[in-house]
Amino acid sequence: MTIPEPTNMQPDTSDWTRRWVGSTVDYSVFLISPDGRVASWNEGGVRIEGYRPEEILGQHFSVLYTDEDRRDGFPDAVMDSVRKTGRHDSEGWRRRKDGSTFWASVVTTALRDGQGLFDGAVQAVRDVSEKRRAHEAVLESEQRFGLLVQGVTDYAIFMLSPDGYVTNWNSGARRIKGYSAEEIVGSHFSRFYTPEDAAAGVPQRGLETAAREGRFEAEGRRVRRDGTTFWAHVVLDAIRDDDGHLLGFAKITRDITERREANELLEKTRAALFQAQKMEAIGKLTGGVAHDFNNVLQVLRGNLELLENRHRRDAWSGERLAHAIDAVERGAKLASQLLAFGRRQALRPVVVNLSAVVHGIDNMLARALGETINVETVVAAGLWNTLIDTHQLENVLLNLAINARDAMPTGGRLTIELTNAMLDDRYVRPFPDVPPGQYVMLGVTDTGVGMPAEVVERAFDPFFTTKPEGQGTGLGLSMAYGFVKQSGGHIRIYSEVGHGTTIRIYLPRSTETAVDPHARHGHTVMRGGKETILVVEDDARVQSTVVSMLTDLGYAVLKADDAEQALAVIQSGVHIDVLFTDVVMPGTLRSPDMARQAALLLPHLKILFTSGYTQNAIVHGGRLDPGVELLSKPYSQEELAHKLRRILGTPGEAIDMASGNAHAARVGTAALPAGPLHVLVVEDDEASLEAVCEILQMLGHSAAKAMNASEATERLDAGRFDVLLTDLNLPGVSGLKLAKQAVAAHPGLQVIFASGDELSDDVLSHFPCRVLRKPYAIEELNEALRGGSER
Repeated sequence: MTIPEPTNMQPDTSDWTRRWVGSTVDYSVFLISPDGRVASWNEGGVRIEGYRPEEILGQHFSVLYTDEDRRDGFPDAVMDSVRKTGRHDSEGWRRRKDGSTFWASVVTTALRDGQGLFDGAVQAVRDVSEKRRAHEAVLESEQRFGLLVQGVTDYAIFMLSPDGYVTNWNSGARRIKGYSAEEIVGSHFSRFYTPEDAAAGVPQRGLETAAREGRFEAEGRRVRRDGTTFWAHVVLDAIRDDDGHLLGFAKITRDITERREANELLEKTRAALFQAQKMEAIGKLTGGVAHDFNNVLQVLRGNLELLENRHRRDAWSGERLAHAIDAVERGAKLASQLLAFGRRQALRPVVVNLSAVVHGIDNMLARALGETINVETVVAAGLWNTLIDTHQLENVLLNLAINARDAMPTGGRLTIELTNAMLDDRYVRPFPDVPPGQYVMLGVTDTGVGMPAEVVERAFDPFFTTKPEGQGTGLGLSMAYGFVKQSGGHIRIYSEVGHGTTIRIYLPRSTETAVDPHARHGHTVMRGGKETILVVEDDARVQSTVVSMLTDLGYAVLKADDAEQALAVIQSGVHIDVLFTDVVMPGTLRSPDMARQAALLLPHLKILFTSGYTQNAIVHGGRLDPGVELLSKPYSQEELAHKLRRILGTPGEAIDMASGNAHAARVGTAALPAGPLHVLVVEDDEASLEAVCEILQMLGHSAAKAMNASEATERLDAGRFDVLLTDLNLPGVSGLKLAKQAVAAHPGLQVIFASGDELSDDVLSHFPCRVLRKPYAIEELNEALRGGSER
């Protein structure tokens, strides 16, 4: 094929060039006349652009461009550029004859005549659609990858130069580390490390390892823009070209703080569960030991007291018996501590405000700690109430204070803190037995020597102690642990060697009204009686001792070896006033079940349990079941006597153990005047107050009224009265406290208590008074005014 000569064009080409142009099919190569018309056409033009020579020759070359390019004047711009510069390179869309388009690489070169004047152009067109599609695919892939990387927010993904400088930054890096791309690109990645790690060369070692081995992986603390730290998992990959030259590093960082904390929490939970299971197992063991130990102590104590009563006048025997009883007391205390650790105490909790409990033992703490220890008590405002056995809590607090004293041999400061606390789900997660909620926190902090971690871990174990031999049983903290757990609370130790120790006790909040924790009962005279008592005890030695103790107190005693035998005695119809039974008995019939059947057979029967280890038979949730009376082993004859009189509800007879004679149990009161009496009546129920005053006036006495202790005190100070007749249960200050204050201020004043409750000797011990049980008759009131019903 020959290329036609264009008009007024004399191309100077060799014959072989003509042949190559005419035969090539990979390029569309054609001449363009100075006025822009197609002057030649080759086979490549036919294949690529779809025109036959006769269809395209003579047409303006702009027909080969898209409508948009023609509208924008692009073909004319190409010719202008070729005239000026001699060449024009471009890529763009071209239009075939059939209207389809393809992506073309176009080179347009100027032709000049012998004088250098523009004489047209040659345009070479190549279809590079496949190349473009591949390029676009690469671009699309890169774009998608970029979107993917930028869309990842759980990972910080960024590139580093070979020297460790940040070259790009994704949105995950911004979220995790806090820097925007503008703030961080160009900075060295070592700024993400803690100052300690950076100074130790940790960032550089990571780069060196990745460059040498291709990859580096580690976990550690990293620093955010705001200065906070997080726990990170880091992967650093080396990026190399085809020749193996290091181009930089790809770095992926993930914030694993939550995962790490979850793992730590799981480990803590496992450790706490193991500790709880260990404590439970040891508690069961110590509880069983304490049970048998208490039976032995009961035999010893009972017989020692019987001997002491018989040989009281023999000073030599009395002294040795007293030493033996003291040893039993120490053994009983040890058993009590074992039961406390094993959570087997029979607690008698009351609702109190702990500030009153703590302030109530200030003097005791001062004596126990000595002058070298400065005690500071800090009580938060609005302190909540809690339900607790105050006597046991005082023992715990005293034990903690003594431990603190021993940790401060040269003196120091003991801080007792009381505050409200909220234990949330996050805090209690490692402690399966601690429910979240509101607690009252009792903290005891010393400035002593502190404890290492391995000692803290074992501090609650029974018999574990760091004190020299003979200076501690190792049961103080274990007793505190068991008591707090039995009370539904939580206890923790925080300690650092050289910086002291803090023990925090969390007790559940109670929304009930607090009672006075210091309504203590003084020593009372031992009392016996003539009632009949059935003793049920499977241990023959204990049984024999108890029978002797009761006989000494004047009681008639029956005995049974087990629950079945006891029930047979009860069913025989013999008169019994008190069933005194051990909780734990052999045989198929349990003591509590036998007691329930006995109560149905004898409705008047009083029931008193005794045990050194309850095994939850009459104790549930750490508290005695409602209405249950318990005397814990080992007990003294005096404790047994008072307990029996309290459940029988009568004073009984005072026992002079030295002489063996009994006499009426009355606390003396002075004789009242024979004539009309001046009586102050204190009663918070207005209707009752009016009725009592009218009765008194009817009996010929004068009566004054008061509805509370404050009003009563004012009336006592303003006039003279012979008798204070007061209810025990008054709003604010109790009737007992009012009476004691009134007698102290007015020594001649006589006191009569009126109450609807049964009053034990413990409540009114050694207080000169008379008692009326509501509802009382006029004759009973008159008798009390004339000297009857004395206590």
